[in-house]
Amino acid sequence: QLVESGGGLVQAGGSLRLSCVASEHTFAVYGMGWFRQRPGEGREFAAVINWNAADTQYVDSVKGRFTISRDNAKNTVFLQMNSLRPEDTAVYYCAALQTTYPGRNYYSPDEVTYWGQGTQVTVSS
Repeated sequence: QLVESGGGLVQAGGSLRLSCVASEHTFAVYGMGWFRQRPGEGREFAAVINWNAADTQYVDSVKGRFTISRDNAKNTVFLQMNSLRPEDTAVYYCAALQTTYPGRNYYSPDEVTYWGQGTQVTVSS
């Protein structure tokens, strides 16, 4: 089970930090990611971190603004979002992936093993 928190309403240019806590005791073996879904659109990849945090990848639209990190001792993955834009408005989903690939900055939702329930992020202009 994955449980997200930290979403909310923020003005453009502001920051939010999302957290995702896993109840699974094997959390440390999974790659972890964040996907987002804008209204009327499909779920899209945003960021991924491999099991030991040696590799992180981002979709181009968030690169340089978002940072993914993890604390395996606390079964938690984070997404620090800075310089937020109205187009970042979406439901953000935490995801566990059995396999991640170094240097690959795209993942299909079909590659996700477990999903969180989602947390709403709204950026006002």
